[in-house]
Amino acid sequence: MKYNYLTMDINIAYSMLNMKLRDFYSSIEDLCEDEGVDKEALISRFKDNGFIYNNSTNQFTNI
Repeated sequence: MKYNYLTMDINIAYSMLNMKLRDFYSSIEDLCEDEGVDKEALISRFKDNGFIYNNSTNQFTNI
């Protein structure tokens, strides 16, 4: 894992992941596979902090 998105400040993780999803990855699955992140744990952490993943925009957004 290059960065620990599961423990870093949620706002920093939100910004970093959305930038990576926008610029480098066509899906959350591609990002998680490449970065070695558990997709379900990532989505759960973001949901617990008021964010959801939107497949159509390939971005995390506020609930």
